[in-house]
Amino acid sequence: MNSFYGWEKADMKEAHGWTPKDYYVMLSEIWCAETCAPRLRERWCSANKTLGQCSVTAFLMQDIFGGKVYGIRRTGGGVHCFNVVGDCVFDLTSEQFGDEVLDYSDCLVQDRAVHFANKEKWQRYLLLKKALEEAVGRYDKPQDK
Repeated sequence: MNSFYGWEKADMKEAHGWTPKDYYVMLSEIWCAETCAPRLRERWCSANKTLGQCSVTAFLMQDIFGGKVYGIRRTGGGVHCFNVVGDCVFDLTSEQFGDEVLDYSDCLVQDRAVHFANKEKWQRYLLLKKALEEAVGRYDKPQDK
C-alpha cells in the first residue's frame, strides 16, 4: 500500500505516534473529486485517488510534521507539491504520475499564503483537513496497537 515517493524513510512520528505512512492510508480513504484540483476533476477516479491532491495534502502534512513544502515545476506552468522534513523527502501524492520519474532536487519552497490566496484551494484544504480529523478518530492510535 505504501508506494508513494519516499515511503521507505517516512517514519517520523507526530505527537500521537502516527507516521506519514499512517496518514497515507487514511488519506487514501478520503481523497475524492471534491478535494481534487478543479482543472483535473474530470479525470479524477478511485483508481487514481492522488490526482490533483498535491498542494492541499502537502500543506496538511506540513501542519502535522513541520518541515517545508517544495514544488516541482511542471510543463504547462503548474507546480507539484511535496514535503521535506529534516532529511526525509516524501510525496504522498506521487502515484498520480504513474511511471513518470519526478526530479525532487533543486526545487523551490512553496509559500502557503500564495497557494491559499486561491479561495477554492483553501476550501479544498479545509475539506480535506476536516475529513482527515474525522478519519484519525476512527483509527486506533499506534501506541494502542
